[in-house]
Amino acid sequence: MPFQVVIPRETVAGETRVAATPDSVKKLIKLGYTVAVQSNAGQHANFADEDYTSAGAEVIADTAELLAKAGIVLKVATPTDAEIDLIPSGAILISYIWPAQNEALLKKLAERGINTLGMESIPRLSRAQKMDALSSMSNISGYRAVIEAANHFGRFFTGQITAAGKVPPAKVMIVGAGVAGLAAIGTAKGLGAIVRAFDTRLAAKEQVESMGAEFLELEFEEDGSGEGGYAKVMSDEFIKAEMELFRQQAEEVDIIITTALIPGRPAPKLILEEVVKTLKPGSVIVDLAAEQGGNCECTVPGEVVTKHGVTIVGLTNLATHAPAQASQLYSQNLVHLLTDLTPEKDGEPFINMDDEVLRGATVVKDGEITFPPPPLKSQQDASAKKSAPAPEAPVKPEKKPMSGKAIAGFWAIAFAAMLGLGQVSSPEFVQHFVVFVLSIFIGWQVIWNVSHALHTPLMAVTNAISGIVILGTLLQLGGVGGSGLILALAFIGTLVAMINVVGGFYVTHRMLAMFRKD
Repeated sequence: MPFQVVIPRETVAGETRVAATPDSVKKLIKLGYTVAVQSNAGQHANFADEDYTSAGAEVIADTAELLAKAGIVLKVATPTDAEIDLIPSGAILISYIWPAQNEALLKKLAERGINTLGMESIPRLSRAQKMDALSSMSNISGYRAVIEAANHFGRFFTGQITAAGKVPPAKVMIVGAGVAGLAAIGTAKGLGAIVRAFDTRLAAKEQVESMGAEFLELEFEEDGSGEGGYAKVMSDEFIKAEMELFRQQAEEVDIIITTALIPGRPAPKLILEEVVKTLKPGSVIVDLAAEQGGNCECTVPGEVVTKHGVTIVGLTNLATHAPAQASQLYSQNLVHLLTDLTPEKDGEPFINMDDEVLRGATVVKDGEITFPPPPLKSQQDASAKKSAPAPEAPVKPEKKPMSGKAIAGFWAIAFAAMLGLGQVSSPEFVQHFVVFVLSIFIGWQVIWNVSHALHTPLMAVTNAISGIVILGTLLQLGGVGGSGLILALAFIGTLVAMINVVGGFYVTHRMLAMFRKD
């Protein structure tokens, strides 16, 4: 009999999400599972029990009855002790676990023999992006942060010129250009604000600027890129310069959104109280790191407070403020994870500990705590490269430039060959041959001395040259009394040049489409 996938109603206060939607239920059934959902599990996300029944799930009211049938339990919030006691031994639990902060929880799950996968523990690998619930929820949090800021801000985001006067656009500074930060940038720009962003990772600069925001950069040769896509702790000198930058920006901006957080660590204090005092009255700070203490010294986790005339939004878990969208994304993350757990699509899950993604997510297996996981192979390879001595670069023999005598000799031979050719050939042939040689020389100088970065603009030049070739070959084709060889060569020249022109225009069109907004 296939494993029964059960989705209980979330009991944690304020949790509005649900681990399965009617759409995801259909996909779980296609994987060979039977699905049972607790009644009213999706009420906060506007998913009725009838929607789950229509999708093929069984709806059960009693929690104990539901969990007693569980082969796999899908949840959002960390399970309570009461829920753990109802889950059968040998079942698989998939939810947020936060193993680094919940050692007692891991021990209880191991004692109960519940195989557990933590959604926050999915390794940040390219092939695991479809299961990365942290990124999915951060995307929503970044969007909601701007909406919350707009709700508490007393003006438009966009600038306007009206009969009553001119309204300047709001200025927004976003600290941290990760998934949440980039989502906030896109939303704020969409509302018409002037957006600035800062990140210790220099690689974020291109992403920020590509979204139309200004990247705030320190004159510091220190990169904050750490493992797993997160930022690392910076030096004291860097932090001092960073604080000064925030102090200067606070005199200009209206809204600050902070997203700086490394999982498992307290949030760094980036916006000091003296910076809050610098902000204009009516300004807003949205602190997305409030759950871990906040990036702002004045943040009160879970509350919206006003200090020094500035509204500080410290709401935790902003994804719960968009329950329908958050549930859809989170449930799809779970479907992708279960797809990897069920490669045969036969409703029989298998936790393959040789799979880096499944191994990284698994925190309890067969009664043993398996957290923390071993380093990823990519990290091991990087460490090995760092520790291994750098190979000596091969010494390339220096190319000696041609001497003046050699160059003079080359041109003397070429000139003599041209004179000899002129003695035995017709004037028309010599004229065409000189043009041919000069064309080769000029083309070589144009093509080979151009940087690789300019090869695409160079297509315009090559298309122009091909157009000239086509005109010449068409004149030959239209000539009267030409030999068969000349006509054949003219036809081939026309065909090849046309291919180059059409291909050049097609590639140029594709390149321009990349920069065109729909």
